[in-house]
Amino acid sequence: MALKKSTDASSLAEVVDRILDKGIVIDAYAIVALVGIELLSVEARVVIASVERWLSYAEAVGLVADDTTTAV
Repeated sequence: MALKKSTDASSLAEVVDRILDKGIVIDAYAIVALVGIELLSVEARVVIASVERWLSYAEAVGLVADDTTTAV
C-alpha cells in the first residue's frame, strides 16, 4: 500500500475566514493556590467571530437593544 500525499493544504487566510464565519468560544477558569490559600483566580471568556455573526448571536439572546422608536 503506497502512501499518498495530500495536496489539500489550508492556508492561514482560509482558516481565519472559517473561524470568523463560524465563530469560536474559549471559556477558561483557573485558580492558583498555595497551602490552601487562593493566590490568583482567573476567569476568561474569549469569543472570536465576525461582527455580523456576533450581532446575529446578540440579537438572538437579547444583548442588543432594538431601537425601533427614535426621537426626531
